[in-house]
Amino acid sequence: MRVAAGAAVVAAVMLPALPAAADDSPDERPDVPVGTWLAARTQPAVQLTSFTYTATVSVPSNTINEAAYNQIVQEAVAAVQSGKISSDERSIGKWVFQQIAANVDTYVSATTPMRTVEAEVGGMCTGWWVTPDGYMVTGAHCVQIGDTELSQLFAQQALAKFNKKDAKEIISGLGDLKNDEEIVKLAQQIYVTFNSTHMQLGNLKQSLSVMQSLPGGGVDKTAKAVPAELVSVGESYPGKDFALLKVNGQQNLPTVPLGDDADVRTGDTLYISGFPGLVTNTPFFSLESKLEPALTEGPYNAKRTTQTGVPYIQTQAPSYHGNSGGPVFSKDGKVVGMLIAGTVSEGGEASESESFVLPVGIIKEKLGEKNVKPAQAVTTTRYNEALNDFFRRYYSAALPKFREVQALFPNHPYVAKYISDSQQAISAGKDETPKPILMWVLIGGGVLLLLVLVAVLVKVLRGRRRSQPAVISPQPGYGAVPPPPWQQLPAAQAQLSPPVQPMYPAQGQYGHNGSDGHGGYGPGGYAAGGHAASPHGSAPDDRFQQPPHQQAGGDQTRSVRYGQFAPPSDPRSGQVADLERQIADLQRRLGDQPPNS
Repeated sequence: MRVAAGAAVVAAVMLPALPAAADDSPDERPDVPVGTWLAARTQPAVQLTSFTYTATVSVPSNTINEAAYNQIVQEAVAAVQSGKISSDERSIGKWVFQQIAANVDTYVSATTPMRTVEAEVGGMCTGWWVTPDGYMVTGAHCVQIGDTELSQLFAQQALAKFNKKDAKEIISGLGDLKNDEEIVKLAQQIYVTFNSTHMQLGNLKQSLSVMQSLPGGGVDKTAKAVPAELVSVGESYPGKDFALLKVNGQQNLPTVPLGDDADVRTGDTLYISGFPGLVTNTPFFSLESKLEPALTEGPYNAKRTTQTGVPYIQTQAPSYHGNSGGPVFSKDGKVVGMLIAGTVSEGGEASESESFVLPVGIIKEKLGEKNVKPAQAVTTTRYNEALNDFFRRYYSAALPKFREVQALFPNHPYVAKYISDSQQAISAGKDETPKPILMWVLIGGGVLLLLVLVAVLVKVLRGRRRSQPAVISPQPGYGAVPPPPWQQLPAAQAQLSPPVQPMYPAQGQYGHNGSDGHGGYGPGGYAAGGHAASPHGSAPDDRFQQPPHQQAGGDQTRSVRYGQFAPPSDPRSGQVADLERQIADLQRRLGDQPPNS
C-alpha cells in the first residue's frame, strides 16, 4: 500500500496541469474584437427581406383643351407687351409651360383609350430569425405601405414611359425648342402630374419574401426568395413599428437571443446589423456583397419617447435605407432593439448620429401577443461553440462542430467557409487545440501503472535475494576456522598470507609436509602425491593440488602456505553474483543504493 501511495504522489507531481476543454465556456468571448465576434455569431440569423406589390396600372389618354390653351397664349402676348416677359420664342414657351404645369387639369383633358401596363414596386429591408422554425422579426414599414406612398411608387415605376411620350408630343411643334432641356423638363412635369392623378391600380397583390441560400451554404447568387407570411403588423414609425413574419417548412434555423431593456444605457456601445441600400441598390457591387450584412457601431445617446408614448433609443451608430428592421445588439451579443428610422437631409442623405431604435421590450410584448417564444436551436449553440474554438485557434475542436452545424442546417450561409478555413489551418500546423481531459487522465494512469509495476518488480527481486544461500563475507572472524598449525612456526619459516574463508567448515586440522614432502596428518591431512584428501575421506580432489613450485622442490615449509589454497568453487556463486549485479543496476536506475549485505 505504501508503494502504491508513493507512486500516486509521484504521478501527481509528474503530470502537467490539465488544460480546460475546448468548449468549457462556449459563451465566453475569445480574445478578439467585440465587433468581430458579434458579426460572426449574428450574421447567419440576419436576412435580407423584401416586399413586393404587383398591379395593372391604367392611365387615360389625354388631349390639350384648345379653348384653355388659346386663352393662355393670349395671356402670354399681353405679358410680352407689358414687359413682364421677353419677346423671344424661348421665353414665351417657357412661360406658357409654367402656367400649364401649375394648373394641369385646366389645360389637359382625359380621353380614351385607357393605356395599361403591368408594374411591380417594392423595397428591401432587414429581418432576423427569432425561432428555429421560421418566425422572423422586422419593421412594420418593411412589410406594408400607405396608399399615398404606394401610388407614388407605382407612378414613378410604371408611368415614366407614358410621361416621356406625352411630353414629346406636346413640344413636337416648337421647332428648336423641343431640344431645350428646361422646356423638356417642364413638359414632362405636366404629364407626371396628370398621369399620376388619373392613374388607376387593378389586380393589386402583395408578397413578402426572405432571401435564403440554397443547400451547400454560401451567400451568393444561389440565394433565392423564399415566401413569407405576415403574422402580425403594428403601426409604422413613430408608432410601434413591428412586424412578425413566418416562413413555413423551416427547422434548425440560426437565431439571435433577446436581451432586456436594462442591458444597455446611455454611453454604452450599440451594434446595428443590416443591409444598407447604398450597397443593395448599387449596380457595381456583386450579388455576394449585397447579400452579406454590414455591422456598424456607435454610442447609446439618449432614451426618447414619442408624443404617443412609444419609447425609442437614439444612437450614433450609422444606419441607412435598408437597415430598417435590423437587430441592434449589446456587447454581449443579445438583441436590445430594432433599427427603425433615421433622419435624412433634404437631398435624401442619411444623417448619422440620429438613428432611432425600437427597444427590445416592445418586441417581446408583440411576440407575446402572438404567443411566439424566442428559442435557440442546436444549430446556433454548436455554431457559437465552434466559432469560439476557431477564434482560439482550436481548429481540430472546431471542425467537427462546424460539420455538425452543416448537417443540421445545410443552407447555412457561412459554415462551409469555416470548415475549409479550419482544414487549411490544421494542414498548415496552426492548430492549438488542447488535449482532451480524458487523454491526460489516461496518460496519468499509464504513468501510475508503470511506477507501480516497477515498485512491485523491485520488491519481488529483493525477496528473491533474501531467499538465496548466505554469501560468506570475506571479513575476519565471520564463520572463521581455527588458524592452521604452521602459524605456530617461527616467523622466519612461516610468511602467512591473509586468511581466506572457506565455503564449508573444516573436517579436521590442516597439517604441514614433512621434510620429504610426503605423509599427512589425520583424516583431514594431505595425501601422498601432494593431493588433499576429501573432507569425508573420499577420493582426492584436484582442486587442492599443491603449488607448482612445491613439486619442483625448494623450501617445503615455506611452499605450503595458507593463502595458496583456494576452497572448492560453488556453482551457485556465479548465479548469485549475476543476480546481485542485476539488482544493483536496477536500483541505480531507480535512484537507490544497493544494500551492504
